[in-house]
Amino acid sequence: MRTLIYLIRKEFIKIFRDKFIGKAIFGIPVVQMLILVPAITFEIKNVKLCIVDRDMTVESRELVNKLEGSTFFKVSFSTFSEQEAGHLLHSGKCDLIIQIPSGFGKETGTGNPGRIFVAVNAINAANAQLSWAYLSGVIRDYNMNIVAGIAGGQAFTSVPQVQVTNRYWYNELLNYKHYMLPGILGILVLAIGFILAGLNLVKEKESGTIEQINVTPVKKLHFITAKIVPFLIIGLVDLALGLVIGKLAFNIPFEGSIVLLFFCSAIFMVAVLGLALFISTFSDTQQQFMFTGFFFMIIFILMSGIFTPLESMPVWAQKINLANPVVYIMRINRMVMLKGSTFHDIIMEICALIVIAIISTILAVYRYRKTAA
Repeated sequence: MRTLIYLIRKEFIKIFRDKFIGKAIFGIPVVQMLILVPAITFEIKNVKLCIVDRDMTVESRELVNKLEGSTFFKVSFSTFSEQEAGHLLHSGKCDLIIQIPSGFGKETGTGNPGRIFVAVNAINAANAQLSWAYLSGVIRDYNMNIVAGIAGGQAFTSVPQVQVTNRYWYNELLNYKHYMLPGILGILVLAIGFILAGLNLVKEKESGTIEQINVTPVKKLHFITAKIVPFLIIGLVDLALGLVIGKLAFNIPFEGSIVLLFFCSAIFMVAVLGLALFISTFSDTQQQFMFTGFFFMIIFILMSGIFTPLESMPVWAQKINLANPVVYIMRINRMVMLKGSTFHDIIMEICALIVIAIISTILAVYRYRKTAA
């Protein structure tokens, strides 16, 4: 036990001897939280429209006014040329083209279905789908007004209708900062543990100082544990720093148990650190580890569910995600922070993290070769 304490102390001294690393460990999380949390959002605002109104009637003008009054759309261009509108969409100066043909007002005034043509820039499929959904909502309201005008207010209100009252739970204001911050915290802890811990071991290989440890009677388990503990503590400190920033800067709610969150994050850190050390045993240089490490980090982050729902992924991707520790910490962070979930609610995620942590640590200990050369 005393040997392990000395090894952990040595690791702390080595980490903070490098002034840049010592500052980056606590400086990068602050910058990352203040920039990424407000910057990453799925909400679409100011969708730029190009209107091609060939009808120029009261009805077409009313539809355009509906669009201008929406908080999502901005009528940036208005033209009579379909070719010019297509050029604007092609050059990226507008997101949607709405063509109102001549005779639109006459058709809607007589109760016949009016037709408009909408062209959507679908380079970004998610933005295109949301823009179309917003536009459909505006047109639906416009149609309701037309029906009310034709049938008369009293006749229209007498038609039986289904009224839907909705309530958003756990994030009533649909604030994307509340949704993104728990995910950013997971990425923060991942980056600190995965990259720095792996580079720490490989750097010793390059400098040759690891040979001094290899010729001593220090056990492999003690050596790997001493590499894990300092970055585990640093990761949890950075997590606490991120939570403080989230509360002070973005007023992020915290409905669950902070002890449970740190307990799960500690298991996640062990899993990530074990995997980083396992990869570092195959790397002889820092460049080799960085290349391999970024490969795994990109896969872990993009498939974690921070940007896209896990259920929308192919079945084979969902099976791969069973071995992705970031998936579980994303879910745990959001459930504990936003929903106030208890230990029993996330027991499956905790068990999965424990299994990954045990396997990755065993692999790191087994793969490490304690030889003098």
